[in-house]
Amino acid sequence: MDRIRQAFNKQAFIGFLTGGDPSLEDTRRYVNLMARCGVSLVEIGIPFSDPIAEGPVIQDANLRALNVGTTPETLFSLVKALRDEDGVTIPLAFMTYLNPVHHYGYSRFFARAAEVGLDALIVPDLPYEEHGEVRDYATDSGVALISMIAPSTSTERLRRIAGDAQGFIYLVSSLGVTGVRSEISTDIASIVSQIRSVTDVPVAVGFGISTPAQAARIGAQADGVIVGSAIVRIIGEHGSHADAELETYLREMVAALR
Repeated sequence: MDRIRQAFNKQAFIGFLTGGDPSLEDTRRYVNLMARCGVSLVEIGIPFSDPIAEGPVIQDANLRALNVGTTPETLFSLVKALRDEDGVTIPLAFMTYLNPVHHYGYSRFFARAAEVGLDALIVPDLPYEEHGEVRDYATDSGVALISMIAPSTSTERLRRIAGDAQGFIYLVSSLGVTGVRSEISTDIASIVSQIRSVTDVPVAVGFGISTPAQAARIGAQADGVIVGSAIVRIIGEHGSHADAELETYLREMVAALR
C-alpha cells in the first residue's frame, strides 16, 4: 500500500480503462501512456457480462474486451508485464464485480494479485456488511480492498465504512451508473468533512467527472478525482489509435489538479 500513499502526496488523478479494450496490447500501451502523463493511479477494469454499476460507455467496452477473450488471468499477466518489463511504478488497481473474484477463488485471486504487483481491488457490488471474508484475504495479501461511499449513505454507516477503509476511499459523486455528467451537484465538501472526522485515509471522488473545470473544482474538496467514462469513450472512438487524443486529454486533466 506504500505506492497508494505516495500517489496521494499531491492531488491525485486516477484514471480508469477497461482491460482488453480494444486489445491487451493496446491496454498495456495506454497504461504506460497514462503513467507518463502524470496519472497517479490506474484502475484496470476486469470485463464482466453484467456490469450493473456501469453506464453505456463502459458496458460497451466490457463487451469489446470479452469478445477478444480478456479474462482475469490475462489481466494478471498484463500487470506483471507492466511491472517487470515496462517498469511501471504507479499504483495499479483492478475494478470488477464479485462474481469473477469468487469464480477465480478468493485465496487464489489475492495471492496472484500480490504476486504480480497489484495494489488494490475495487468491487462495486460488494456491500460493506458482507465484505468481511474478502477483506481478510485482501489484508493477508497486502492488497487494499477499496471502500466505496455513496452520497445517500447515512452518517452512522459512513463512519463505519470510513473507519475501516484501506488504501483510499472511493466517494461516488452522484447516484446512478457511471457516465459523463454535465453537472455534479452533490455537496462533496460536506461528505469529505464527515469522512475526515474518522479517518485520514485519502478520499478520491468518481462518477461523472470529465472536464478540467470539474476536476479542479472537485479536486479542491477532496484528495483526488477519478475519471473513467471519458477515458473509455476516447478509447472506444479511436480504438488502437487513441494515443494522441488520450495524451492530450490526460495532460489537461492532470494539469487542472496541479
